Amino acid sequence: MTGLLGACCSREGSVPQEKPEFITEYLKPVRIVCTNGPVENAGFLLESDAGQVSTGEKRVVTFREGGSVLLDFGKELQGGIQIVRTMSGSHKAARVRLCLGESVTEALSSVDAPGSTATNDHSARDVEIPLPWVGSVEFGNSGFRFARVDLVDGDGEEVSLLSVRAISRMRNLDYLGTFRCSDERLNQIWQTGAYTVHLCMQDYLWDGIKRDRLAWMGDMHPEVMTANTVFGNQKVVRKTLDYVRDKTSPAQWMNDICSYSLWWIIIQHHLYQWYGDLDYLKEQQEYLKALLHTVMGQMDGNREAYASGRFIDWPSNDQPEVIHAGLQALSVRALEAGAEMASRLGEKALQEECRKAADKLRTYVPDMMENSQAAALLSVSGMVDAGEASALILRNGADKFTSFMGYYLLEALARSGHYAEAMDLISTYWGRMLDLGATTFWEDFNYVDAKNAARIDEVVPEGKFDIHADGGAWCYVGLRHSFCHGWASGPTAWLSEHVLGIQPVEPGFRRVSIEPHLGNLEWAEGTLSTPQGIIAVRHEKQPDGSVKTTAKLPKGVKRI
Repeated sequence: MTGLLGACCSREGSVPQEKPEFITEYLKPVRIVCTNGPVENAGFLLESDAGQVSTGEKRVVTFREGGSVLLDFGKELQGGIQIVRTMSGSHKAARVRLCLGESVTEALSSVDAPGSTATNDHSARDVEIPLPWVGSVEFGNSGFRFARVDLVDGDGEEVSLLSVRAISRMRNLDYLGTFRCSDERLNQIWQTGAYTVHLCMQDYLWDGIKRDRLAWMGDMHPEVMTANTVFGNQKVVRKTLDYVRDKTSPAQWMNDICSYSLWWIIIQHHLYQWYGDLDYLKEQQEYLKALLHTVMGQMDGNREAYASGRFIDWPSNDQPEVIHAGLQALSVRALEAGAEMASRLGEKALQEECRKAADKLRTYVPDMMENSQAAALLSVSGMVDAGEASALILRNGADKFTSFMGYYLLEALARSGHYAEAMDLISTYWGRMLDLGATTFWEDFNYVDAKNAARIDEVVPEGKFDIHADGGAWCYVGLRHSFCHGWASGPTAWLSEHVLGIQPVEPGFRRVSIEPHLGNLEWAEGTLSTPQGIIAVRHEKQPDGSVKTTAKLPKGVKRI
């Protein structure tokens, strides 16, 4: 450290400043979407970034009862809203209605409207609040991009506002992993997936920031893959895994879903491969051992036979054969991960039990049922021919992708060498969300619905499909649908793993393979955080089609 700051920080007796865990920022709106009723000078809200009112404010927005303004903050945010009222009208507190939305439609919708699918589930987003005379109020802990402010009671007088600002509360994380390539659309998708998970990494690793502010183990797997890829070793990941573990007996299923306990085992194995943290693995030892015995105790010969909590992905929820195929594949994967971890923990008997159980399950391979999700999970577990699974996935295309299982479809395509096709599907499926105005990726996205859909940042024109209000199903009907869901971030992890090609060969990245797969790209470059330090690579396609790789490895990392 040099210069005045360095000199000040190095003085005897000074105390180093700890990095704050969270950062709070106040953000001005970037656009007035619309106003309604008696509102004057709404554009001043785009100028003011003051949270402090004075006695001589001139550039203020004036409301009378029934006046409303809808603001766009430009991107999805985690936090709330601050409203500042100036010296005008009666001293009586005015009442405003605040409606937050992840889309324009949601912000224009009210939870008490007949037939509305808007909710206050998990985070209040439609409320009435008092607004003091010459003062400010702050409200909210939700996920939103848009905010509607209605004056519902001003005591019959004019009410003037100085500012309406978003309060962004974010975990203070450095983007240690990076990705850039010759396709700008893929760059934007990578970054959007990273930002989606960053928003979800708050007090715990949540599924979503508007709805499903919960720790769901299956949903966490792609989130953890992205978090490791972008942010490195973060305690909030382990904190969340431990929280669900401590809330669930190993004789029960996490989140009451059998596959979610399997995902917990798979995540633990992934974390060990990534960081090589044997001490943390030992903390899981007794629970892991008991859970693996619970899993093995629910097999019928060479088939999984879980009695409850049978779930893979919502679109397959009414297809028992698809669910069975997925659970068979996940059981093999979890038991083989369990065997590997048991070996590291010195549990030789458990290692042998898990290995034998997994081998027995491998002798029975369910039909792929012409279903992309079943094909992907069976392929990733090495139970079906990768080429056959990929042919099915490619035949079904983006129309059969889902936000959660899309990651495993991409993994299956990589197993058969279909990297260019996988990148095309990333651009098509996740890119279409960007085309519709997304700044984070969604809980669910039916690609077929997008063909006549309006953007989420506009009032839906007549004859256009409302992708938010009219879409969704199961637990996310209409406006209950989350538009910031970490399980949809799969392309971020996938692009770094397969295009940059950086993968650990030994736990903790002490030995690493770097095998790029550029597909139709001309070049790609990026970084990845490991326990040994940052790995940086650049790959460039040569005139003869070969790829030239430049790699910078930290001390203690050997490339094989």
